[in-house]
Amino acid sequence: MSDLTPTALITGGSRGIGRTVAFTLAAAGYQIYFTYVSRPEAAQQTVADIEAAGGSARAFCLDSGDSEAVSRFFAEEIKGKVHLSVLVNNAGITRDTLVLRMKDEDFDAVINTNLRGAFLFLREAAKIMTRQRAGRIINISSVVGQMGNAGQINYAAAKAGLIGMTKSAAKELGSRSVTVNAVAPGFIETDMTASLAEDVRKAYVSAIPLGRLGSAQDVADAVAFLASDKAAYITGQVIAVNGGLYC
Repeated sequence: MSDLTPTALITGGSRGIGRTVAFTLAAAGYQIYFTYVSRPEAAQQTVADIEAAGGSARAFCLDSGDSEAVSRFFAEEIKGKVHLSVLVNNAGITRDTLVLRMKDEDFDAVINTNLRGAFLFLREAAKIMTRQRAGRIINISSVVGQMGNAGQINYAAAKAGLIGMTKSAAKELGSRSVTVNAVAPGFIETDMTASLAEDVRKAYVSAIPLGRLGSAQDVADAVAFLASDKAAYITGQVIAVNGGLYC
């Protein structure tokens, strides 16, 4: 028999935006399941921190782009075990370089994790959510998928693909009361942006009308809204969290 506590499943939930999403949804009353592929100590720390705050969380080491592993995970840990209410497709990697230098394996790796992985999780979650006639699927895209970015053809292609996937899935699943939306963050304060050279960072900020980088909490709050009952009549949309960078 499944646990009746609503469960939110987050891919790539141990660090950065995924970790903040996990905390925010835990505070909203969801049991948190999240995946990770590296730094198990960070994953376990996230579990411990959520539980210390009064929530419930479990971490699973899982490559989101591995079809067999994803199917096995849903069969062993999700179907009939928990009440899956929310899926957040957040897992992503970068392999940045200019197109003339980009290797096939760098393009394929990013597409496999960022786009194909999201498809695999969406497909499995949809099987469950359509039967229960309820569910929220939220894909984390990017402003890069909307406006492009030099040196990130693979990443931009994957994030743009997520937007198309979102809109198509929304049309397919809406009749079963399953909503599918995307959140497209702009430049967010993360480990990656923290390592930018100061002149590069200033150039990014100067292009943002609100005059600052976003926070992971800014993104998590948008996700929490889309997961809530307040967003029951919203589907197939892309919520831009970018400070006006691309509007």
